[in-house]
Amino acid sequence: MASTGQPPPRAQGQRLAWAQLPAHIRDAIEDWLGEPVVTAQSMAGGFSPGLASRLTTRPGRRVFAKAVSNTLNPMSPTLHRREIRVASRLPSGAPAPRLLWSSQEDDGEEWVVLVFEDVQGRPPAQPWDPAELDDVVDALNRLSAELTPSPIATSEIDDILTFGPLVRGNWSYLKYDNLPRIDPWVNRNLDRMIEAEQRVGEVIAGDTLLHLDLRGDNMLLTDDGVVIVDWPHARVGAAWIDPIGFAPSVAMEGGPEPEDLIARLDATQSADPEHVTLGIIEIAGFFTHQGALPPVEGLPGLRAFQEAQGAVARRWVAQRTGWE
Repeated sequence: MASTGQPPPRAQGQRLAWAQLPAHIRDAIEDWLGEPVVTAQSMAGGFSPGLASRLTTRPGRRVFAKAVSNTLNPMSPTLHRREIRVASRLPSGAPAPRLLWSSQEDDGEEWVVLVFEDVQGRPPAQPWDPAELDDVVDALNRLSAELTPSPIATSEIDDILTFGPLVRGNWSYLKYDNLPRIDPWVNRNLDRMIEAEQRVGEVIAGDTLLHLDLRGDNMLLTDDGVVIVDWPHARVGAAWIDPIGFAPSVAMEGGPEPEDLIARLDATQSADPEHVTLGIIEIAGFFTHQGALPPVEGLPGLRAFQEAQGAVARRWVAQRTGWE
C-alpha cells in the first residue's frame, strides 16, 4: 500500500455554465434577484455536474447559485433538495453560507436551484499549507463544540444511522458484488473487515450535528475565519465521525498522516479508540468500494478521487490494527 508518488486527483467535476442553463431557470433566478445577471464565475471545486457560480448583477450585487437537474445526474437533485432542508435550518451563527432562496421544479427534468449569500474567500491551498491547516483544525474544534448538542432536531434531518456510507456494509459489498480488489492487503484482510464493520452501527450514535463531507474543496478561508459549504449530507451522530472522514483527504492532498491530524482534533481525542478504529474501517470500506465502481454519469473524476482516499484509509486501518 505504498504511495504512488503521483499528484492526487482533484475534487473537480464538469460544471454547467450560466449560459447553459435553460432560459426559464435563468429567468427564475433573475426574477428573484430583481436584476439581470451580468457576470457569472463558475467554481471549479466539487463534483456536482450542475451550476455552481458566483453571479453578479448590474448594480454589483453578488450571490452564489447552484442548480442541477436529473438529466445531468439522476441523484444530484435529491442531494440539492436535501441541502435546502439542511441549509434552511442551520443556525445563524453556524460557519456556513446563508441560504437566501430556493426553487424546486418538477417539469420532467427536476431542476433544483439554491441561491446563497456570497462568501468572499478561497479554498485551502494544495498541497496543504501548515498555517492554513492550523486554522482549519481550530475551526473544526470550535465547530464540534458549537454543534453539540445539535441545534437542529434529529427528526428534521435524520440521525447517523440513515447515512449509508457508514452503515451499509461496504466491505461486504466489495466482496459479494465481486468488484476488483484494490491490493493484496484487501484480499488478506477482507473477512476481518467485514466482521468489524458489523459493529459500526453500535458506536456511531451521538448528539453532534455533523457535516459528513468535510474536504478542502468544501471550505473557504475568509478574513473572519473558515466557512464550511455544501451541507446536504448533514446528520446527527458522534462528534468523532467528521474528523475521521476528513483525515484521508488531507493526507492525500499533501497534509499530515491521518493519525497525526486526529491527534489535534478534540472530538477524536475524547472518543473511545476502539470506536474510532471501527469507524475508520468502515470509511476505508466506503472509499475502497466506491472507488472500484464504474464511473458516474456527469462526475468523471469521482472514482479516482475516492480510490485515492481509500488508499490512505486502508494504510490507516493497517496502522491502527496491525493487520498485515
